[in-house]
Amino acid sequence: MTKKAIILLSGGLDSVTVLALAKQQGYMIYALSFDYGQKHNAELISARQIARDYQVAEHKVIQLGLGEIGGSALTDEAIQVPVTHQDGIPVTYVPARNTVFLSFALGWAEVLDAHDIFIGVNAVDYSGYPDCRPQFIEAFQALANVATKAGVEGHKINIHAPLIDMSKGEIILQGTRLQVDYAQTVSCYVASPEGLACGECDACRLRQEGFAEAGVPDPTAYKVGVSL
Repeated sequence: MTKKAIILLSGGLDSVTVLALAKQQGYMIYALSFDYGQKHNAELISARQIARDYQVAEHKVIQLGLGEIGGSALTDEAIQVPVTHQDGIPVTYVPARNTVFLSFALGWAEVLDAHDIFIGVNAVDYSGYPDCRPQFIEAFQALANVATKAGVEGHKINIHAPLIDMSKGEIILQGTRLQVDYAQTVSCYVASPEGLACGECDACRLRQEGFAEAGVPDPTAYKVGVSL
Protein backbone atom coordinates (compact mmCIF):
# COMPACT_ATOMS: atom_id res chain seq x y z
CA MET A 1 0.00 0.00 0.00
CA THR A 2 1.35 3.46 -0.91
CA LYS A 3 2.15 5.56 2.14
CA LYS A 4 0.30 8.86 2.48
CA ALA A 5 1.93 12.08 3.61
CA ILE A 6 0.66 15.56 4.44
CA ILE A 7 2.97 18.27 3.07
CA LEU A 8 2.68 21.83 4.38
CA LEU A 9 2.95 23.73 1.11
CA SER A 10 3.38 27.50 1.34
CA GLY A 11 4.47 28.06 -2.25
CA GLY A 12 7.94 29.07 -1.09
CA LEU A 13 11.34 27.59 -1.83
CA ASP A 14 11.60 25.31 1.20
CA SER A 15 8.15 23.77 1.02
CA VAL A 16 8.41 22.74 -2.64
CA THR A 17 11.78 21.12 -1.90
CA VAL A 18 10.16 19.10 0.88
CA LEU A 19 7.32 18.11 -1.45
CA ALA A 20 9.82 16.91 -4.06
CA LEU A 21 11.73 14.93 -1.41
CA ALA A 22 8.58 13.22 -0.14
CA LYS A 23 7.51 12.37 -3.67
CA GLN A 24 10.95 10.88 -4.36
CA GLN A 25 10.50 8.72 -1.25
CA GLY A 26 7.33 7.23 -2.73
CA TYR A 27 4.66 8.98 -0.69
CA MET A 28 1.21 9.78 -2.00
CA ILE A 29 1.11 13.54 -1.47
CA TYR A 30 -1.69 15.48 0.22
CA ALA A 31 -0.74 19.16 0.15
CA LEU A 32 -2.02 21.63 2.73
CA SER A 33 -1.79 25.42 2.37
CA PHE A 34 -3.19 28.27 4.45
CA ASP A 35 -4.76 31.61 3.66
CA TYR A 36 -4.03 32.85 7.16
CA GLY A 37 -4.51 36.58 6.71
CA GLN A 38 -1.16 37.34 5.09
CA LYS A 39 -0.87 40.66 3.26
CA HIS A 40 -0.42 39.07 -0.17
CA ASN A 41 -1.55 35.81 -1.76
CA ALA A 42 1.22 35.39 -4.35
CA GLU A 43 2.59 32.39 -2.43
CA LEU A 44 -0.82 30.73 -2.48
CA ILE A 45 -1.08 31.18 -6.25
CA SER A 46 2.33 29.53 -6.49
CA ALA A 47 1.28 26.71 -4.14
CA ARG A 48 -1.77 25.91 -6.27
CA GLN A 49 0.38 25.74 -9.42
CA ILE A 50 2.99 23.55 -7.70
CA ALA A 51 0.29 21.18 -6.44
CA ARG A 52 -1.03 20.84 -10.00
CA ASP A 53 2.43 20.32 -11.48
CA TYR A 54 3.28 17.60 -8.98
CA GLN A 55 -0.14 15.98 -9.44
CA VAL A 56 -0.77 15.65 -5.72
CA ALA A 57 -3.64 13.45 -4.61
CA GLU A 58 -5.40 16.43 -3.05
CA HIS A 59 -4.60 20.05 -2.21
CA LYS A 60 -6.52 21.91 0.46
CA VAL A 61 -6.28 25.65 1.16
CA ILE A 62 -7.56 26.37 4.66
CA GLN A 63 -8.90 29.79 5.60
CA LEU A 64 -7.56 31.05 8.94
CA GLY A 65 -8.02 34.37 10.69
CA LEU A 66 -4.56 34.96 12.14
CA GLY A 67 -4.83 38.53 10.89
CA GLU A 68 -7.58 39.01 13.46
CA ILE A 69 -5.06 38.76 16.29
CA GLY A 70 -2.32 40.59 14.40
CA GLY A 71 1.05 40.95 16.07
CA SER A 72 3.07 40.32 12.90
CA ALA A 73 4.26 42.44 10.00
CA LEU A 74 2.94 39.70 7.71
CA THR A 75 -0.65 39.97 8.94
CA ASP A 76 -1.04 43.37 10.64
CA GLU A 77 -1.43 46.44 8.43
CA ALA A 78 -0.18 48.62 11.28
CA ILE A 79 3.24 46.91 11.27
CA GLN A 80 5.57 47.44 8.33
CA VAL A 81 7.78 44.69 6.92
CA PRO A 82 11.39 45.74 7.67
CA VAL A 83 13.90 45.95 4.83
CA THR A 84 16.94 45.61 7.08
CA HIS A 85 17.98 42.54 9.06
CA GLN A 86 16.77 42.43 12.66
CA ASP A 87 18.50 40.70 15.55
CA GLY A 88 16.40 38.47 17.78
CA ILE A 89 12.87 37.46 16.83
CA PRO A 90 11.76 39.85 14.07
CA VAL A 91 8.35 41.46 13.58
CA THR A 92 7.71 39.09 10.65
CA TYR A 93 7.25 36.24 13.14
CA VAL A 94 3.58 35.19 13.08
CA PRO A 95 2.53 34.14 16.62
CA ALA A 96 2.00 30.37 16.88
CA ARG A 97 1.77 29.96 13.08
CA ASN A 98 3.54 26.61 12.71
CA THR A 99 1.76 25.24 15.78
CA VAL A 100 -1.59 26.07 14.16
CA PHE A 101 -0.52 24.75 10.74
CA LEU A 102 0.76 21.45 12.14
CA SER A 103 -2.43 21.04 14.20
CA PHE A 104 -4.54 21.19 11.03
CA ALA A 105 -2.14 18.80 9.31
CA LEU A 106 -2.42 16.44 12.27
CA GLY A 107 -6.21 16.44 12.07
CA TRP A 108 -6.19 15.76 8.32
CA ALA A 109 -3.62 13.00 8.81
CA GLU A 110 -6.00 11.23 11.19
CA VAL A 111 -8.87 11.53 8.72
CA LEU A 112 -6.72 10.13 5.89
CA ASP A 113 -5.09 7.44 8.06
CA ALA A 114 -1.74 9.01 7.17
CA HIS A 115 1.18 8.71 9.56
CA ASP A 116 3.64 11.21 8.10
CA ILE A 117 3.60 15.02 8.06
CA PHE A 118 6.32 17.04 6.32
CA ILE A 119 7.19 20.66 7.08
CA GLY A 120 9.93 22.81 5.55
CA VAL A 121 11.22 24.54 8.68
CA ASN A 122 14.92 25.34 8.81
CA ALA A 123 17.05 26.19 11.85
CA VAL A 124 20.22 27.28 10.01
CA ASP A 125 19.31 30.02 7.52
CA TYR A 126 16.13 31.16 9.24
CA SER A 127 14.88 34.50 10.52
CA GLY A 128 14.96 33.74 14.24
CA TYR A 129 11.52 32.14 14.51
CA PRO A 130 11.11 29.90 17.59
CA ASP A 131 8.79 27.51 15.70
CA CYS A 132 11.53 26.62 13.19
CA ARG A 133 13.82 24.95 15.75
CA PRO A 134 14.40 21.22 16.40
CA GLN A 135 13.05 21.69 19.94
CA PHE A 136 9.70 22.74 18.51
CA ILE A 137 9.49 19.80 16.10
CA GLU A 138 10.40 17.35 18.87
CA ALA A 139 7.78 18.84 21.19
CA PHE A 140 5.06 18.72 18.55
CA GLN A 141 6.02 15.14 17.70
CA ALA A 142 5.44 14.19 21.32
CA LEU A 143 2.13 16.09 21.38
CA ALA A 144 0.93 14.41 18.20
CA ASN A 145 1.19 10.99 19.76
CA VAL A 146 -0.58 11.76 23.03
CA ALA A 147 -3.30 14.04 21.65
CA THR A 148 -4.71 11.85 18.86
CA LYS A 149 -6.75 8.67 18.53
CA ALA A 150 -4.11 7.32 16.15
CA GLY A 151 -1.34 7.97 18.66
CA VAL A 152 -3.01 6.38 21.68
CA GLU A 153 -3.95 3.33 19.58
CA GLY A 154 -0.31 2.80 18.69
CA HIS A 155 -0.29 4.25 15.17
CA LYS A 156 2.59 6.70 15.51
CA ILE A 157 2.42 9.95 13.57
CA ASN A 158 5.81 11.22 12.43
CA ILE A 159 6.67 14.90 11.94
CA HIS A 160 9.39 15.19 9.29
CA ALA A 161 11.54 18.32 8.98
CA PRO A 162 14.15 17.15 6.45
CA LEU A 163 15.62 20.62 5.87
CA ILE A 164 16.05 21.61 9.49
CA ASP A 165 19.84 21.26 9.62
CA MET A 166 20.57 22.45 6.07
CA SER A 167 21.76 25.84 4.89
CA LYS A 168 19.70 27.61 2.25
CA GLY A 169 22.37 26.81 -0.32
CA GLU A 170 22.25 23.11 0.58
CA ILE A 171 18.46 23.15 0.27
CA ILE A 172 18.70 24.69 -3.21
CA LEU A 173 21.29 22.12 -4.30
CA GLN A 174 19.04 19.32 -3.02
CA GLY A 175 16.06 20.76 -4.88
CA THR A 176 18.09 21.25 -8.04
CA ARG A 177 19.04 17.55 -7.97
CA LEU A 178 15.30 16.82 -7.71
CA GLN A 179 14.64 19.13 -10.69
CA VAL A 180 12.62 21.63 -8.66
CA ASP A 181 11.70 24.71 -10.67
CA TYR A 182 12.42 27.51 -8.19
CA ALA A 183 11.18 30.12 -10.65
CA GLN A 184 7.67 29.02 -9.63
CA THR A 185 8.23 29.76 -5.95
CA VAL A 186 7.60 32.97 -4.01
CA SER A 187 9.53 33.80 -0.84
CA CYS A 188 9.21 37.59 -0.58
CA TYR A 189 7.29 39.02 2.39
CA VAL A 190 5.90 41.86 0.26
CA ALA A 191 5.62 40.26 -3.18
CA SER A 192 3.44 41.96 -5.77
CA PRO A 193 0.15 40.31 -6.84
CA GLU A 194 2.12 38.89 -9.80
CA GLY A 195 4.66 37.33 -7.43
CA LEU A 196 7.46 39.83 -8.10
CA ALA A 197 9.94 40.04 -5.21
CA CYS A 198 11.12 43.22 -3.49
CA GLY A 199 14.74 42.08 -3.23
CA GLU A 200 15.14 43.81 0.14
CA CYS A 201 13.23 41.95 2.88
CA ASP A 202 14.78 39.26 5.07
CA ALA A 203 13.19 36.47 3.05
CA CYS A 204 14.61 37.87 -0.19
CA ARG A 205 18.05 38.30 1.41
CA LEU A 206 18.16 34.68 2.62
CA ARG A 207 17.00 33.45 -0.77
CA GLN A 208 19.63 35.49 -2.64
CA GLU A 209 22.39 34.28 -0.32
CA GLY A 210 21.23 30.70 -0.80
CA PHE A 211 21.46 30.81 -4.58
CA ALA A 212 24.88 32.49 -4.33
CA GLU A 213 26.10 29.81 -1.89
CA ALA A 214 24.79 27.03 -4.12
CA GLY A 215 26.33 28.54 -7.24
CA VAL A 216 22.95 28.26 -8.94
CA PRO A 217 21.51 31.15 -11.02
CA ASP A 218 18.75 32.96 -9.13
CA PRO A 219 15.52 32.59 -11.16
CA THR A 220 13.55 34.97 -8.94
CA ALA A 221 11.47 37.60 -10.73
CA TYR A 222 12.04 40.97 -9.07
CA LYS A 223 10.08 44.20 -9.20
CA VAL A 224 11.22 46.79 -11.72
CA GLY A 225 14.08 48.90 -10.43
CA VAL A 226 15.44 46.34 -7.97
CA SER A 227 19.24 46.18 -8.19
CA LEU A 228 21.00 43.19 -6.65
